[in-house]
Amino acid sequence: METIIGQNTGGGGQRSGAGDPVTTASQQDFTQKVIEGSQQTPVICYFHSPRDGSAETVGQALEQAVRQQGGAVKLVKVDVDQNRQLAQQLRLQSLPTVYAFVQGQPYDGFAGAQAGQQQVQQFVQQVAQQGGGGQDQQAQIDHALQQAKGALDAGEVSTAQQIYGQVLQIDEQNAGALAGLIRCHLANDDFQGAREIYDSLTEELQQSGELAAAKAAIDLAEETAKARGDLGELEQAVQQNPDDLQARYDLALAYNAANKREEACDQLLEIIKRNKEWNEDAARQQLVKFFEAWGPKDEVTLSARRRLSSILFS
Repeated sequence: METIIGQNTGGGGQRSGAGDPVTTASQQDFTQKVIEGSQQTPVICYFHSPRDGSAETVGQALEQAVRQQGGAVKLVKVDVDQNRQLAQQLRLQSLPTVYAFVQGQPYDGFAGAQAGQQQVQQFVQQVAQQGGGGQDQQAQIDHALQQAKGALDAGEVSTAQQIYGQVLQIDEQNAGALAGLIRCHLANDDFQGAREIYDSLTEELQQSGELAAAKAAIDLAEETAKARGDLGELEQAVQQNPDDLQARYDLALAYNAANKREEACDQLLEIIKRNKEWNEDAARQQLVKFFEAWGPKDEVTLSARRRLSSILFS
């Protein structure tokens, strides 16, 4: 498949063959890798000592944040225990020390192990944008996510999976790509795979809007899957007895399982028209589950919400 992320769009994004953006340097090649290298791409230099365990968190956060920029910035790690003369020349006062270089000149930096992950990410993004690549990279990711969603909506699940995978290679915690990948598993009726992805995420990621909606979609898919095989029988039951609200409710679940979302909403809205309080407000509550799973900007969600408001407040 064509690579979506990392194409050269004329800016400073990741280029074909750019290689690993994380490397090491010594006294001998520091000028080449850092000073000269920053003429082409901004370089963040991470001075550390392997003996200092407290610095490891900063180093890991730097690596993750730099890789997320997809080649728009590079990270060069220098072990000061092996390069003491270089550390003395640069007059390093504490470890770890982080310097950014742009166009061969020092740009910004910080020292100490107290920098948090969010602070590190903001620092790396700011440096990447000095080379013009950070914004390009984000634009490419946004474009790729739109393409993946379009493919998934069109039933091209394999294509969508590959695009989401490309995004996650650049940004392994991209909520949109993770949620999209979950929906790809659901489209293939792989409920277990979808749930395993969700369960493997941090609590912070799980609480993001896109992944909360994906979790609702998992729950809904598991709930409605068993109704799919009864679709024909349920349609006949409703035709024979339009007042059989339980049959309508079950038909709505079957329609949703068959990805007939508008038809599913029609049945639930019809129940509410006939009896708002039926089964302790079950039809409205099920609609809310649909809305959570489909997302607030989904066209079917928006249309059904308007119709629901019209019924409830008429």
